[in-house]
Amino acid sequence: MLIASYNPDAMGDTLIVVLAQDQPGETHQQFGDIVAISDAQGKVVGYNFFNVSQILGALSDRGQVFLTDTQVDKLNAAITAAGASGQLVADHDPKLVIGVVNELAAHPDSDHLHVGQIDVGWPETVQIVCGAPNVAAGQHVVVALPGAMMPTGQIIWPGALRGVDSYGMICAARELGVPGAPDRHGILVMPDDLAAGTLFDMDVAIKVVAAQA
Repeated sequence: MLIASYNPDAMGDTLIVVLAQDQPGETHQQFGDIVAISDAQGKVVGYNFFNVSQILGALSDRGQVFLTDTQVDKLNAAITAAGASGQLVADHDPKLVIGVVNELAAHPDSDHLHVGQIDVGWPETVQIVCGAPNVAAGQHVVVALPGAMMPTGQIIWPGALRGVDSYGMICAARELGVPGAPDRHGILVMPDDLAAGTLFDMDVAIKVVAAQA
């Protein structure tokens, strides 16, 4: 997993790269313009690249940055040259996709949560716990898989809700930053002709929200 973000207004010319979820006992070690963050076992879980434009050139993206293989190679060369440990592995797997709610069951320890088996185009379904009042079996929805960075900067990780494993999040329009999204609790239901695993398309979402207004 590789999640990169760039926010020059708040953090200057610094690229933040996250490889794993934050854990207690992390340590930081600086190598010139690179800070390596390691877990308690010494495994690198992230890097901060200061003055990153000197490595990659000017970055036009803001927020989450989807690094190309060439950019990853340049960052790895910088890590090696600085004497830091670890290397980055490019991650091009889509993180925001269409999912189909194959099954939906009541949560065993909640009166409002549901446990869904969601087809995201993989050989096996993924299990996601959802508390939206409008979720139902058969719906085509937007799924944020682990490694997704939401517009707020929140990163989606595997977890559990009230003791039930949940591998991702079924998204509301406002969580996706869709213009005109209603300010109410409920997931965004997408058209049935969008197959499981289809990449999330903001333009389609905007049309869906406008039609439901």
